[in-house]
Amino acid sequence: MKSTIGERLRTARESKDMDQYALAVKTGVVTRTLQRWEKGEQVPDGIAITKIAKVTNVQPTWLLTGEGEMYAGVRRPENVYPLPASPKRKMHLAELPLVSSVPAGKVATMFHPDYVDHYVTVDDVKDPGAFALKVKGNSMAPRIEDGDIVVVSPQSEAHSGDICVVRVNEEDTLKKVKFEGNYIHLIPLNPEFEPVTVKKKDINFVWKVVKLIKEL
Repeated sequence: MKSTIGERLRTARESKDMDQYALAVKTGVVTRTLQRWEKGEQVPDGIAITKIAKVTNVQPTWLLTGEGEMYAGVRRPENVYPLPASPKRKMHLAELPLVSSVPAGKVATMFHPDYVDHYVTVDDVKDPGAFALKVKGNSMAPRIEDGDIVVVSPQSEAHSGDICVVRVNEEDTLKKVKFEGNYIHLIPLNPEFEPVTVKKKDINFVWKVVKLIKEL
């Protein structure tokens, strides 16, 4: 029997380990409305379908009609390998969207989180909002070089010494961070680049990098 929109919506939500409240917040609806959608009492409109598909990383056509694949075709980079199952630790593989790029150099143009280039496969990333970025520039070399991919976790708390994606006055950069009073120091690992100090009030966000995929 073909599944209903409500059943597919619930499947998409549960695939991202989100409860109804979390998905409702991310899509801008009240929880009761989402509950009615999942029960089949109401049907979400096209705008809601698009938002839900974007948040859960499923195909809008599949969510609306049940036809086609649930996920877009995923190509695993050659230098990323699934880890073998371990009797001591259960590994969870996740397909994360790879969006635009982030400068490892001077603070520069923003990346665009709504534009997904393709997906990368990683292990044990628990943040449902995590995503990947391709690095541009060499201010973080040799540890992180031009063309490498970093996995960013907006939910992970950033501390001094962490490498983070930082948005300063609507511009982005990848740097090691140090928090000091009302200021944040953005520190490159490459000695050829100078550190930058910015006021916390000028920071839009500081998102922690939790994994690195090296360019072969």
